[in-house]
Amino acid sequence: MVLLKLYWSFLLIGFGSFGGLSMIPQISSEVLSHGWMTVEQVTDIVAIAEMTPGPLGLNCATFAGMQAAGVPGAIAANLGTLTPTLTLCAAAAAFFHRFKDSRIMQRILLGVRPACLGMVLGVLVSLSLSSYWGSSGLNCPAVAIGATDLVLLLKYKVSIPKILLFSAGMGFLLFGVLGI
Repeated sequence: MVLLKLYWSFLLIGFGSFGGLSMIPQISSEVLSHGWMTVEQVTDIVAIAEMTPGPLGLNCATFAGMQAAGVPGAIAANLGTLTPTLTLCAAAAAFFHRFKDSRIMQRILLGVRPACLGMVLGVLVSLSLSSYWGSSGLNCPAVAIGATDLVLLLKYKVSIPKILLFSAGMGFLLFGVLGI
């Protein structure tokens, strides 16, 4: 039964989102409402999904399904996530020439962009609160790592893989070795 619930939940997520970061609020809501994961686990899967190759939403579905029901759960969640994409791509390919010059379609796409930006900002706030703010207040070492990453990225143009390695090393040092 959990496999069917996983498939159905991720099918709804696939139809109700636009992929990538816009899927995270829906994934978070679904896995939390079913009790498949905790808020901390959702934050962890998003971080892991961003570091692993492949689409973010599909990676999140894989990890969430795996957490909920092992390998069969990962397969069910992935099939649920992919079904809407494959269905919509097939329909879009069949009717593309009919809609490509439509003013209505162009206006719809203009409305979708701000909606996706709003969802990404919502995820940013949610993940920032869970990463930088805990039961004992502001997590200063985590804020310092995040601020350093931002400076390295924007000012010094350090590549994302190097920033990820730096952050992992600093996290291991500060939280693992030193126990801050």
